[in-house]
Amino acid sequence: MKPLIEIRKDLHRIPELGFREFKTQSYLLNLISTLPQDHLEVHPWETGIFVKVKGKRPAKTIAYRTDIDGLPIIEETGYEFSSLHEGMMHACGHDIHMTIAIGLLSHFAVNPIDDHLLFIFQPAEEGPGGALPMRESELFQQLKPDMITALHIAPEYPVGTIAVKEGLLFANTSELFIDLIGKGGHAAYPHHSNDMVVAASHLVTQLQTIVARNIDPLDSAVVTIGKITGGTKQNIIAERSRLEGTIRTLSQEAMVKVKSRIEALIQGIKSGFECEAVIDYGSNYRQVDNEPELTREFMNFADKYNGVNVIECKEAMTGEDYGYFLEKIPGFMFWLGVDTQYGLHHSKLKPQEEAIQPAVDLLIQYFTFKGNRN
Repeated sequence: MKPLIEIRKDLHRIPELGFREFKTQSYLLNLISTLPQDHLEVHPWETGIFVKVKGKRPAKTIAYRTDIDGLPIIEETGYEFSSLHEGMMHACGHDIHMTIAIGLLSHFAVNPIDDHLLFIFQPAEEGPGGALPMRESELFQQLKPDMITALHIAPEYPVGTIAVKEGLLFANTSELFIDLIGKGGHAAYPHHSNDMVVAASHLVTQLQTIVARNIDPLDSAVVTIGKITGGTKQNIIAERSRLEGTIRTLSQEAMVKVKSRIEALIQGIKSGFECEAVIDYGSNYRQVDNEPELTREFMNFADKYNGVNVIECKEAMTGEDYGYFLEKIPGFMFWLGVDTQYGLHHSKLKPQEEAIQPAVDLLIQYFTFKGNRN
């Protein structure tokens, strides 16, 4: 098999959007086919893959999940191995995630432990969401693990740092799309029209009151409108406008409250501007809630491992559909420091590859510790 750094570069060149990861799946399957197959069961699912490493005397199954999709971002890293797919980039570190998973799989294919290991190569984390349908699939029910783990790169932490906490790590998230439909017309005759640019402007301002006036100050929520479109020409009153944004909360109760208030405000806009409105929440991701006992055990294990600095971090407003796995299976996710200037989803994100091998080495030792009973 190629060195892990070369595998990472190969994967970085071929980012693909959710449920379109055909080249990525093919590349991974080819890599996996070069490993000894004596202990492996390989099960493609949609554009993802399940790989079971059969244990020597299994009592349970331990899972490791990696996401495999990219983002619709034009790459500006200057890498000589930059994306070959125009307008797409691995800007969230999934190429690093996959490479670590391959490093682990290549070790355990040769050195199985007592228990089964299940490697989950999950599509569509960035949208529309692959974890929930993968979790609900018949294949997953047959392979269902007893515990599950995952990691996510963290640009802000140095290489060698693991940041994690018990309980809530990532927020509940929801996409938000609102279409306002009125009556267009000539700019000189506004009284004959219902201007949806004005309606959208009022709605954006009102949406900002939700967090300030409807959410408990001791809770946390974010309502962001990241894109507004409306109208066709400077002297035509806009018949339609569209708002696109995101909702993020640290509790499921706050998510319900935010959506309820959005719907109430939209009713007011419909009445006040005599227009129609359509709301779509798009993809919704459940919070990442780390199981306390397993998380603390991992923190204690990692803290004793040479070259690793364990930090107990705070929860973040980032979203991850991995939370759907944790809803049914005890486990945890942790941040892996990759020490880079630019943040996640940035066109210039350049994670330090030096983070890959230490992560593989640590997780080999951890899974061996968890899956052997000698």
